Amino acid sequence: MKTTIYDVARKAGVSITTVSRVINHTGRISDKTRQRVMNVMKEMEYTPNVHAAALTGKRTNIIGLVTPDISNPFYGELAKSIEERADELGFQIIICSTDYDPKKETKYFSVLKQKNVDGIIFATGIENHDSMAALEEIINEHIPLAMISQDKPLLPMDIVVMDDVLGGYEAAKHLLSLGHTKIACIVGDGSTTGEKDRIKGFRQAMEEANVPVDESLIIPTRFSLESGKEEAGKLLDRDTPTAIFAFNDVLACAAIQAARIRGMKVPDDLSIIGFDNTILAEMVDPPLTTIAQPIKEMGQRVIELLAEEIEGKRKTKQKIVLSPELVIRHSTSPFKKRIR
Repeated sequence: MKTTIYDVARKAGVSITTVSRVINHTGRISDKTRQRVMNVMKEMEYTPNVHAAALTGKRTNIIGLVTPDISNPFYGELAKSIEERADELGFQIIICSTDYDPKKETKYFSVLKQKNVDGIIFATGIENHDSMAALEEIINEHIPLAMISQDKPLLPMDIVVMDDVLGGYEAAKHLLSLGHTKIACIVGDGSTTGEKDRIKGFRQAMEEANVPVDESLIIPTRFSLESGKEEAGKLLDRDTPTAIFAFNDVLACAAIQAARIRGMKVPDDLSIIGFDNTILAEMVDPPLTTIAQPIKEMGQRVIELLAEEIEGKRKTKQKIVLSPELVIRHSTSPFKKRIR
């Protein structure tokens, strides 16, 4: 027979109200009592009925996380950080990956609303009218929202981002300091604020160095390994940049593969710098020079902000901007004039 809240209360030697408070993180309960109840719940394999709680207007302790591509290690590591901190704060995470598909994005916002989640974190671009309408419905339902890795003042919400302008600037400055002037950029589809800010920083550094930006060397992709490899290959077949700034580590790995297929050595023939400093940066050969995002801190800060709003501890919205860090490994080296 299924374990009930009454069974948990009886075995823990507390009232049903106390068990309910432990589940919903409400009321004043001693740490000792809270831990005893949680141990009994675990021992008896008791799972609270969150749907019943939602119907009575109570918190479900569930937060939705909407990402554009969970297969990208950046979003995977970000989700891990969010989930770990959420667990410490008493929340569970539902992860939704849109694959950059606006229809999926709209659908997931609707599904999370129907599931009565306590709040939603999203890292998607919100470029279509339907998604925006879905967000407005969520706001009208007084469901707290938080945005991470994007900086779009769509609606009142907390935002946690990295300074992408500075990140793009530092990437270009590094390549320029090595003597590179013919620098290509492998970017995404232009929809995210992150890539727009990175190209802005890149242009700023090039302008300061009095080095013109060759617009033909700015290469759009679909932000995937396959697309990056294909577009980097087309670039290297028609032109010969001495360095590439890839807008994430996945695209940097794609560029390394494309170069290797064409008999080019990295970094001897072509320097490549990535962005994010995910696990890929240390696994690829050669290890990748990249701009590190403080992924763990970003995840922790965004869930903390959302939890504060859910629990009514704060009314004002906050925007937190974290700093990038240049991590130099072995995929970049000083420019060497090619002998023809």
